[in-house]
Amino acid sequence: MLYKIHQIEAFFVVRAKKNLQYKSIKWRRRVPKNVLSDVMIELTGFYPSQYYPGTLRLVRYWDEEQEREFVFLTNAMHISALHVAELYKNRWQIELFFKWLKQHLKIKKFWGTTENAVRIQIYVAICTYCLVAIVQKDIQLDRSTYEVLQILSMSLTDKTHLRDLFERTKFQNDKDRFRLNEPSLFDCNTSQV
Repeated sequence: MLYKIHQIEAFFVVRAKKNLQYKSIKWRRRVPKNVLSDVMIELTGFYPSQYYPGTLRLVRYWDEEQEREFVFLTNAMHISALHVAELYKNRWQIELFFKWLKQHLKIKKFWGTTENAVRIQIYVAICTYCLVAIVQKDIQLDRSTYEVLQILSMSLTDKTHLRDLFERTKFQNDKDRFRLNEPSLFDCNTSQV
């Protein structure tokens, strides 16, 4: 797949496997802080060299926050090694965003496969989450957003006033009330929002 991406003149940044077999061709001598090495390589081994016959760039990067080394492969020869690490970090942020979407917005699967269908489903879920958070703030509910969503989903056709609905509905499991990891739209101190 990576060589197909290269053939259409697009760029990629991926993590290298620990058992990657390669031979070094050229080293960049001056590397910035936290970049352990920046090397042009060719893959060795029968199948890897056939699947990707061109040269790749291998960047070893030390992440001070996590205190661990990352090894990246890329075909982007024109950018700095720090930019390679930054691109992967941004890619990981997208993965974390989708994880958050699945956990908090309860999107288990996408109903459509087109870009527009996926966008609409995500926007609707985000709007619903925001509206529930606003209601939660306005009514000053002492419940988690998850609990509010559960109560509302069970009472969609009920014509009871919201305040009465939440006063008469109690959850059995009280640990769901106070989720420490749940982001709040109204806390200025939360870094997750």
